[in-house]
Amino acid sequence: MTRKMTPLELMTKLVSFPTVSRDTNLPLVDWIENYLNDHGITAHRYRHPDQPKAALFAHVGPEVEGAVVLSGHTDVVPVDGQPWDTDPFTVTEKEGRYFGRGTCDMKGFDALAIWALVEAHYAAKPMQLALSFDEEIGCLGAPPMIAAMQGLVPKGGPVIVGEPSMMKAVTGHKGGQGFDTHVVGFEVHSSLLPQGVSAILEGAKIIDFANQRNAENMAAQPSALAAMFDPPFTTWHVGQVVGGTAQNITAKDCRFAMDFRAVPGDDIVALKEAYLAHVADVERGMQAVHPDTRVDIDIRFEVPPLTPEEDGAAERIVRAITGDNGTHVVSYGTEAGQFQAAGYSAVVCGPGDIGQAHQPNEFITVAQFEAGHAFMRDLVARVA
Repeated sequence: MTRKMTPLELMTKLVSFPTVSRDTNLPLVDWIENYLNDHGITAHRYRHPDQPKAALFAHVGPEVEGAVVLSGHTDVVPVDGQPWDTDPFTVTEKEGRYFGRGTCDMKGFDALAIWALVEAHYAAKPMQLALSFDEEIGCLGAPPMIAAMQGLVPKGGPVIVGEPSMMKAVTGHKGGQGFDTHVVGFEVHSSLLPQGVSAILEGAKIIDFANQRNAENMAAQPSALAAMFDPPFTTWHVGQVVGGTAQNITAKDCRFAMDFRAVPGDDIVALKEAYLAHVADVERGMQAVHPDTRVDIDIRFEVPPLTPEEDGAAERIVRAITGDNGTHVVSYGTEAGQFQAAGYSAVVCGPGDIGQAHQPNEFITVAQFEAGHAFMRDLVARVA
């Protein structure tokens, strides 16, 4: 029999692949697939149609529905410009911590999930593994992976998404949507301002939508569900603006990314439509001055919220193992909301502190990694 690697050996191997979102993850996917195949486990891929990237998923044990699904992502954020004290793609242990890019977010969990899948395989217990790509740029890889799983493997039951939560059961998170916005103006000398259309000035009108909505949401009484979050309302944000030709020319172009993070209970379709309606209103004013002006919108990402479930199967099994009965929600998004939208019960629970995610000298403590290992041992033992 092929030797079973330890969780630490698995994490060390996974971290060695520099799977930054802008680059390929195929060498890592190849290695995981070969490792699973060596243990007699058949893995399936969803291949990105245009880029050298793939998601990987597998089912072990009896071909029955309802298997626990362990979900993680394979991509990491860049290390460019960060002051690392160690090689970010080599796991380094010191002072009770494992340092390395992805040790916390989230190749530590991925390693534990692979370990658990192999253990469940040899114990002939139903379990599934789902590893996506492009999570760090908007959870883009999970929806097509979830769709590809249907029919290739039995429909899973409770989904445990292993984002770092200090092994707490996170039952709710915000959703979000991002809009790449390109305002196209009409250039004239700035002394003739009324004859031109400044993409920057018109873009400012669009950006002010975020100020207006944030002020309204902040002043409103939050619902009981929204009150669980910090902040307890849906937020709108623009982080970067690029545009203009010269100080004395009305700007031809202005580009920015508008996004919102919505509390569960807010209608994300209505939020999207409100933004697009505001953009259309600004665009009509622009085209009244010059017909060649416009505003182009590309949807950058769409992540539904994770709504707390009433006695959810995923929450039940995590609480039974961890003993955690607290109420935990987060303001970032994960593929848990995407699994839930596809009809699965979902919860977020994984080792490590989210405060370490994306940081220079990223680490997971040895104690948290071992807590994750203990969780997986218990999970495999509990699976029927």
